[in-house]
Amino acid sequence: MAQPVERNLGLDLVRVTETAALGAARWLGRGNKEAVDQAAVDAMRLHLSTIAVDGIVVIGEGEKDSAPMLYNGERVGSLEGMAVDVAVDPIDGTTLTASGLPGAISVIALSEGHGSMYAPGPLVYMDKIAVGPEAAGVIDLEAPVDENLKRVAKANGKAIGDLRILILDRPRNQHYVDAVREAGARISLFRDGDVAAAIATAQQHHQADIMLGIGGSPEAVLAAAAMKCVGGEIQCKLWPRDESERDQAQEEGLDLNGVMTTDDLVASENVFFAATGVTGGEFLRAVQFRAEDQVITHSVIMRSKTGSIRYMDAFHDLGRLRAISSLTID
Repeated sequence: MAQPVERNLGLDLVRVTETAALGAARWLGRGNKEAVDQAAVDAMRLHLSTIAVDGIVVIGEGEKDSAPMLYNGERVGSLEGMAVDVAVDPIDGTTLTASGLPGAISVIALSEGHGSMYAPGPLVYMDKIAVGPEAAGVIDLEAPVDENLKRVAKANGKAIGDLRILILDRPRNQHYVDAVREAGARISLFRDGDVAAAIATAQQHHQADIMLGIGGSPEAVLAAAAMKCVGGEIQCKLWPRDESERDQAQEEGLDLNGVMTTDDLVASENVFFAATGVTGGEFLRAVQFRAEDQVITHSVIMRSKTGSIRYMDAFHDLGRLRAISSLTID
């Protein structure tokens, strides 16, 4: 007897990110990152409620008291169907969107099974290294930078001088910038959006080879979900900003020396990931407003179980959609 075809939830998720991206893109360059985020959150949560899953938000907008929607621990979906952990970043790059700069995307990931995603505690930053499929298995976060560059160069069939390293432009990452320059590799600094930067290392034509540096813990989990789908690798280590965070981590029994792998961050082998470009950049093109009420979005849908990766352009007639619901995208 033939087995029933299992539904690819990624096709539902991309409607969530499309809607969030459309809402946020209206605020492009207006200097109001709170409005950017709120527009995306409102749109994302409404569509997420229609998906047939029993979801728990593991990576969301924060604790319940400060985030009335999509807060950590919130139950989402129809509450029927597959049990999943949910990681969302309605806009990875709110400041980029508010400033009209490239690199912002809307992101969501589901991982089958409650407890299958790492839930960041009080430490909001991690030290990270991410690479694409060819270099998966050769990196070591604790190795010297030049050693990782040598290994990745060999795996990707490049000279070290031809490698392109993406590093979040923050003072805390200056030691990485110095080490990469000393080794002779090329660097592209980026202001925000390290989910997109990590995924860029796994794109087919190697526009970037390594993402390196200290960035957000929630973004590490989202990047790990994508890496599970594309076969890349991310390694991370918790990074306390000061002694008070170090003391808090020790009180809660967190391991500050242990390196977390892709599987530590996302344990399930059945992961769904979707993202839609907001302002354009390394990974996905921007939302494009054409003739009146005509909008184009560019998205990606991934699934780890099947290895499928779909890039999708969607053409939206907002006039028709308004006749149904101000936030409906289909």
